[in-house]
Amino acid sequence: MYSWIWRKLPWGLPGKLIGSALLAVATVALLWLVVFPWAEPLLPFDDVQVEQPAGGPGDGPGGFTDPTGQPAEDEDLPYSTETNNAPPPTPTR
Repeated sequence: MYSWIWRKLPWGLPGKLIGSALLAVATVALLWLVVFPWAEPLLPFDDVQVEQPAGGPGDGPGGFTDPTGQPAEDEDLPYSTETNNAPPPTPTR
């Protein structure tokens, strides 16, 4: 197909190069301005549905539940969130 188009373009090599570029630009413009806007409503990219848990908001602290369905309890972290206990950086690292 491409060789047929190349053979049918007029005016030698410069005409073939310019004609090929114009055909490529026209194809992209047709897709961008006609085909993609037509197909957009048919595609599910914006069909986002967020469902609320069965328990509803406000169940447990912060409204979160663990995988068993029980309200989440405060977790004990194995590190301090108030201070930085890491050693200070050294010039060699």
